[in-house]
Amino acid sequence: MPKTTQTPGSVLLSLMDEYQLNPYTLSREISLSHSAIRQIISGKSKLSVPAALRLAKFFDKTPAYWLDLQRDTDLGEAEKDKELIAVLKGISRVKKPAAKPKAQGKPAKKDALSEKRKDAAKVPGAKPARGRRPGAGKKK
Repeated sequence: MPKTTQTPGSVLLSLMDEYQLNPYTLSREISLSHSAIRQIISGKSKLSVPAALRLAKFFDKTPAYWLDLQRDTDLGEAEKDKELIAVLKGISRVKKPAAKPKAQGKPAKKDALSEKRKDAAKVPGAKPARGRRPGAGKKK
């Protein structure tokens, strides 16, 4: 038994019946053209994001609710498209390439100054190297 999906148009029509609205009144309330509402109800036009935002605000639902209805409708239609199904059967899944072994090269050259600092730190009783302070050596 195929899964029946509610379309945005069928849900909109049932809500309009529930609240006793006609397309013209709804169009005035949400600032959407009368013809756009009729096309959504008849299924001739898809529900756009701006229309979903307006309907969500007016009927106290989320925009995701309306957009999910549209997505489910689109997917249901795509599942029935024989040409698309044939194309999808010809597409193979991507495979990850085999992991490359890490390169065993020479270690990177280290800064000569950092090596001297490390060597100096190993000497017992050695004081840490001090950098030059700003203004040091200036006479007042």
